[in-house]
Amino acid sequence: MSAEYTKLTAAELAAGLAAGDFSAAEVTAAHLAQIEATNDTLNSFLCTNDAALETARKIDERRAAGEQLAELAGVPLAVKDVLVTTDMPSTSGSKILAGYMSPFDATVVAKARRAGLVLLGKTNMDEFAMGSSNENSAYGSVKNPWQTDCVPGGSGGGSAAAVAAFQAPLALGSDTGGSIRQPAALTGSVGVKPTYGAVSRYGAIAMASSLDQIGPCARTVLDAGMLQDVIAGHDWHDATSLRHDWVSMAQAAREGAATGSLKGVKIGVVKELISESHTQTGVLQNFNAALELAAREGAEIVPITAKHFEYAVAAYYLIMPAEVSSNLARYDSVRFGMRVDAASGDTVADVMSKTRAVGFGSEVKRRIILGTYALSAGYYDAYYGTAQRVRTLVQRDFNEAFAQVDVLAAPTSNTTAWHLGERTADPMQNYLNDATTIPANLAGVPGISVPIGLAAEDNMPVGLQLMASQYEDARLYKTGAAFERLIAARDGKMFWQRMPALQSVKAGA
Repeated sequence: MSAEYTKLTAAELAAGLAAGDFSAAEVTAAHLAQIEATNDTLNSFLCTNDAALETARKIDERRAAGEQLAELAGVPLAVKDVLVTTDMPSTSGSKILAGYMSPFDATVVAKARRAGLVLLGKTNMDEFAMGSSNENSAYGSVKNPWQTDCVPGGSGGGSAAAVAAFQAPLALGSDTGGSIRQPAALTGSVGVKPTYGAVSRYGAIAMASSLDQIGPCARTVLDAGMLQDVIAGHDWHDATSLRHDWVSMAQAAREGAATGSLKGVKIGVVKELISESHTQTGVLQNFNAALELAAREGAEIVPITAKHFEYAVAAYYLIMPAEVSSNLARYDSVRFGMRVDAASGDTVADVMSKTRAVGFGSEVKRRIILGTYALSAGYYDAYYGTAQRVRTLVQRDFNEAFAQVDVLAAPTSNTTAWHLGERTADPMQNYLNDATTIPANLAGVPGISVPIGLAAEDNMPVGLQLMASQYEDARLYKTGAAFERLIAARDGKMFWQRMPALQSVKAGA
């Protein structure tokens, strides 16, 4: 029975734990065993939590004593290593933070602990969340569970792969330009970028503060909604945290799944996000088939023009590196993190330079240099200032679009997962991987990726991205769950039930 616990959704685990059908310790042990059996193959976890089983046992004791626990109490959770934790190292996938132990928990981690979620461990990621393939980690590439010679997407490929490989039913990720949604699409899981400010960023190791957002990864829309209900809400530690009364995302997902109906929903299709010449055939076929399903259910498909979206990638790759160069200045070899030993005659500046040269990977260095250049005297207005003006135009395009439709739709990624090493020699090609997801980050609107099928040419997952206006996260969950139900009715099973059974290297595979 223990192996079967890993094949239950978070909602099913929560219900079974509440009913006493099994214990949190049994569920946790099963997931830790799955990590042990498969992590040599995937490299999705950087470390596991030594206290996980003890935490689960304490939850079982509290439940047995009759204590009223939160809905997800006893359900395992994986945590992207961009989020600091007191009981596990927090490296953000970088050598410069190897072994770093935080004196405090990120707000979302603290909320998860209070809700009784059992932290399984920290997931691998592109260094400081810089990448679209999870090949930029100082601790090795993460592999896609569907095909292990392919990337899982980035930067949160570790969290997405963990969910897709049944190592964890839930995971936390961060999304700066698509780092939750794009890996979700490439691994066939569900990923959500909430409205900017809906979830606290306190304790998230910053890459680009005006773009970063923490969000949930899961195998179903309902599971993602249950996790967002736990982590959302105002946090006085975070100056960008919104004061807003959020409705239950889980309830919105349940409503959408109850009928699977999209009758009367106006779905906008942004032509600037769909290019036949740049979109893989299987991706486009699945996207169009999903829209046809929606139309048959009564949805209205509305063509939308957002003329400034074509400049979003260019604007993003000026704004983001500028914020990177500022945020990563703190890794100076003095306050915390790696320090290269000083040679005779070295100044503080010398040690700082040597430490950063050794501690940072090539992609991080590239973005620091680009951002420093964009912020330098004589170029600030021409590059960074212009990019911020483009950002405003993108936000206006969203406002105009949402005056006409309820949600916007696009492929989450223009391609399915590519082979490891296939694009590493061309940074620009990697940057374009996030072309469909970046606009939502520039505007601060919520987005969700839902799996909709497998591409015919490679049998790899395809994701549908839905976006809604600010504060309308619940609309996304309701619509996303309706799409999920329609796809399941068409295929005869939920998409996650098609995920491959990854074989273990240790088992001799």
